[in-house]
Amino acid sequence: MVKTMGKVSNTLNKQVANFSVLYMKLHHYHWYVKGENFFTLHVKFEELYKEASLHLDTIAERMLAVGEKPAATLKEHLEMASVEEASNSGEEISASEMVKELVDDFDTICKELTDGISVAEDSDDQPTADMFISIRTSLEKHKWMLQAYLG
Repeated sequence: MVKTMGKVSNTLNKQVANFSVLYMKLHHYHWYVKGENFFTLHVKFEELYKEASLHLDTIAERMLAVGEKPAATLKEHLEMASVEEASNSGEEISASEMVKELVDDFDTICKELTDGISVAEDSDDQPTADMFISIRTSLEKHKWMLQAYLG
């Protein structure tokens, strides 16, 4: 059983917030991407927001499974998240800027997941550590692909 759920719970909740904000940011980019790479990025952003939704649900359900309560309001998510929401829809942002922001967001989340893996392992919570490893693996692959897109 988990020794120190408080630290693990805080780590999980931070990722609930991050993936909630990331989900909306990806949706925003999906809707507002323009230019010669529209067809490629429109589809990619949809793939990424669907995956973010799955990660969000998995992390929140892990919290519930161990008797904790995930943050469940947009206000809480915006206050807790390391990921910043997309700029308002009235501002123009290039497709390359969108991709660069996502690379930075994925990098931030990967670093936090690495820390979360250590926190979970130190608390004898191997299922959470394993979950974080799986999510980080996927984000690292997406980050690599987005960096390749940027050249």
